[in-house]
Amino acid sequence: MTSTEAVVAGFSRWCAAVVARLPWGLDRLVAPTFLGFALINGFTFGVDLALLTALHGWLGLPVWLAVTVAYVCAFGLSFVLNRTFNFHSHAPVGRQAAVYVVVVIINYLAFILGVGSGLTALGLEYHLSRLLAGACEAVYMYSAMRWVVFRGREAVRPESELAPDAL
Repeated sequence: MTSTEAVVAGFSRWCAAVVARLPWGLDRLVAPTFLGFALINGFTFGVDLALLTALHGWLGLPVWLAVTVAYVCAFGLSFVLNRTFNFHSHAPVGRQAAVYVVVVIINYLAFILGVGSGLTALGLEYHLSRLLAGACEAVYMYSAMRWVVFRGREAVRPESELAPDAL
């Protein structure tokens, strides 16, 4: 096992161990990949906000341009980290990247421009607008990554293995 594989396996074991210790039966409701997604995307969201601050606050780029550049960088990083550490995908990267781009474009139009820029236009401070848009996009992006972008191919079972009531 390479050192990268060991780190990836360790991350997954750690997420599973933390989820297994959740109280009130939450361990049956929260998938380890959800925790992994939250950690990875919390980090990449921090990258997004840091880039937004640098591009708009320090360099003076318009909000729409600063948000777009920061968003593209953060979501590229999110794809690589989630593919490797969280969803352990070994599928061809080209198809997944293409599907991910579509998911990200929908997310960008609906939540970043729609919610984030809309709230900024209504007078809300741009960091707070981005945080609120980020909460909406988190639910959408986890769902899309788990069940669309990095979905596992389930093997089709022969009829003889199906339960009698499933026929």
